Amino acid sequence: MSDAPPLVLASTSPYRRTLLERLGLPFECIGPEIDETARPGETPAALVRRLSEAKARAGAGERRDALVIGSDQVAVIDQTILGKPGSHGRALDQLRRLSGRSVTFHTGLCLFDTRSGECRLDVVDTRVRFRVLDDATLERYLQRERPYNCAGSFKSEGLGIALFEAIEGDDPNALIGLPLIRLVGFLREAGVQIP
Repeated sequence: MSDAPPLVLASTSPYRRTLLERLGLPFECIGPEIDETARPGETPAALVRRLSEAKARAGAGERRDALVIGSDQVAVIDQTILGKPGSHGRALDQLRRLSGRSVTFHTGLCLFDTRSGECRLDVVDTRVRFRVLDDATLERYLQRERPYNCAGSFKSEGLGIALFEAIEGDDPNALIGLPLIRLVGFLREAGVQIP
């Protein structure tokens, strides 16, 4: 990696930081300031694609020689985006809605090369099928995990995995918030050797 440009993660997410650390590459984190409001008529996949690019470009700032990673994720059920619940009550409502059903996670990824201005973009989808869940199970889960800052009110990398019947997708890391398989491909295209 000695000849490769510095790597920047345009995110304050501890989950994305932990995932990126798995690649063993040095990087810095920057919290991009962008408006994450969906545009009228914008599909969830188009939203995460746009926000991923916006985060990467905002994270690039004055850097002239860096590879900047932007990522965004939404959970969708019945054409409705499930945001981060923020509270116990909203998390319980979200999980009740997911009980026995499937939800699709769209995870956008952008690698912005400030040297060339090239932007590599993709959206990785993951479908999660939930078990039928009773309120007692949900309460125990929420008391232990407290997933109030997670879209869909669960942490698949933690106890949330016990709520699932199945996961369908190409990259299990995408569900946590950063599709590493696709990112490694982007980084290789940009000249970064992994491993």
